[in-house]
Amino acid sequence: MRRLASFGVAAGVTRAVYEGLRRSSGGQRSAGDPLSVGELSSSGDLSSGGLASSGDPRWTRTNHAGRSVDLFAGPATALGAAVGSGSGPVAFALLAAAACGAYDDVKGDHRRGFRAHLAALRDGEVTSGAVKLLGIGAASLAAGALLKERPVDKVLAGVVIAGSAHLVNLVDVRPGRAGLAVLALGAPGLLRGSLAAAPMGAAAAVLGEDLGERTMLGDTGAHALGAAVGGAIAAGNGRFGLVAHAAGLVAAAAWGEWDAASRARSSG
Repeated sequence: MRRLASFGVAAGVTRAVYEGLRRSSGGQRSAGDPLSVGELSSSGDLSSGGLASSGDPRWTRTNHAGRSVDLFAGPATALGAAVGSGSGPVAFALLAAAACGAYDDVKGDHRRGFRAHLAALRDGEVTSGAVKLLGIGAASLAAGALLKERPVDKVLAGVVIAGSAHLVNLVDVRPGRAGLAVLALGAPGLLRGSLAAAPMGAAAAVLGEDLGERTMLGDTGAHALGAAVGGAIAAGNGRFGLVAHAAGLVAAAAWGEWDAASRARSSG
C-alpha cells in the first residue's frame, strides 16, 4: 500500500506541476511542432530551441529530430519525486541534483566528459559540467552519510546515488529513454521498499509526452530521477549490494567518458 501511495503522490504532483507550467507559458509555441526555416532564421540559434520571437528559450529546446520540445517535465518530475519519496536524505539528493541539472540546462556547455570539465576547472573556468560533477557528488555523499551507519557504506551509498544520477542522464539521448531507464532500474527496488516508487511514478506521469516528443526531462529531470533511484538502491542494499551497484555504475561512467572522448576526437 505504501508503494502504491508513493507512486500515486509522485505521479499526481508531477502531473499537476507539469500542467501548471504549460498553462503559465501561454505565449509559447506548441511543443512538438517541427521548426520552420523562417523560425530558424529569425532565431539564429538552434541551441535555444529555434524559437519564434514570442517563445521563451529558457523552457524550450530542439531535440534530435529538429522538433521544439518543452523542458517542463524536468522540474515537474523532480518535485513529484521529492514529495513522493518520504525520505529526507533522498529528497535532498534529488533536489540538489535537479538544481545542478537545471543550471546546466540554462547555461549549457558543448564540452562532454568529466575530463574536459575538470581540465577547464584546472584552468580556472567553472563549467556547468563541473557544477554538476561537484554539486551532485557532494549532495550524494551527504545523503549517503544519512542513509547508512558505517563509514564505508556511507561512501558507497554516495557513489551509488551520484552514479545513478549520471547513468540516467547518460542514456537520455532519445525521447523516453531516461524515463524508461528509471522504470527499469526502479522496478527491482520495489521488492525492498517504497523509495523506488516515487521516481517511477514521476517518470510514468510524463512518459507519454516524452515519447511523443512534446517534452523532455533535460538534465534537471534526468539527474533528479537518477539520484532518486540511486537513493532507493542505496537504502535497500547492504555492503555487498552497494559494492556491486557501485562497480557497475563506475564502469558505466567510464564507458561514457570513453565515448565522449571518442566523439571529441572524431569531431576534431
